[in-house]
Amino acid sequence: MKNDVLSYYAKITEDALKKYLPNDDIAQKKLYDSMNYSIFAGGKRLRPMIMMMTAKMLGKPVDTVLPFACAMEMIHTYSLIHDDLPSMDNDDLRRGKPTNHKVFGEATAILAGDALLTKAFEIAAKYGTEYASDDRVIKAISHLAAAAGSEGMVGGQVIDIFAGIDNLGELKNMHALKTGALIRASGVIGAILSGADDIEQEAIDSYCYNLGIAFQIQDDILDVSGSEESLGKPIGSDAENNKSTYVTLCGLEEAEKLQREYIEKAKESLGIFENTEELYGLCDVLINRKA
Repeated sequence: MKNDVLSYYAKITEDALKKYLPNDDIAQKKLYDSMNYSIFAGGKRLRPMIMMMTAKMLGKPVDTVLPFACAMEMIHTYSLIHDDLPSMDNDDLRRGKPTNHKVFGEATAILAGDALLTKAFEIAAKYGTEYASDDRVIKAISHLAAAAGSEGMVGGQVIDIFAGIDNLGELKNMHALKTGALIRASGVIGAILSGADDIEQEAIDSYCYNLGIAFQIQDDILDVSGSEESLGKPIGSDAENNKSTYVTLCGLEEAEKLQREYIEKAKESLGIFENTEELYGLCDVLINRKA
């Protein structure tokens, strides 16, 4: 997959985010400055990309899912802001820049995350029905809420903080929630809004599930073999914090082998579809990334 394809989807997402997020001189300027600081700090826009690629594969224009793609990115960004807080991972750098609370203070960072989460659902509900039927939008909102909440991303974060993970099964379960829930929801919501049937939704869910695990394994690999310049954050932080990863639990070589297996499973999940070039190519891009 060429970089211009990825840049195309990233630009669509960023242009829409600028429309949905105010940045002019308003009473809550500090709050919006904090929100915009993190959401426009770079990033792969992976989740919106998956959602839009899914819609395109199913023969729908990307506008069909664009409000939800932006909502997904807002929820992802809120999670990063809160993840970096001293009470969570206590990180000072994110994407090569000071983390939100280092710039705006903890209180504003917490509120910016809260505001992005609620703004996400406002945008999905307010604009989603311009492009998809009411029943599909309601189902998509329900799916989004479940993926972001206590049985999804937030639940995974709790496991990460408190569980004391020491085997691959526990690690896989934690990442399936903390990282994987929003990745899976991105594909499934794209399918729901595009009118996919249950079998198609299950196939896309399988693709995203396996892609999400491979994506996390690559993160773990880069934490020991990447560069701080490329990653925009310190390397080796997982080891310093005594966190279990795919690399610490099974070694670098075995982690790379596992990653290849999950990528193949992801690709196999697309077998029932046509026009799979972009989602297929995304697999290779993600496991070859350096950041």
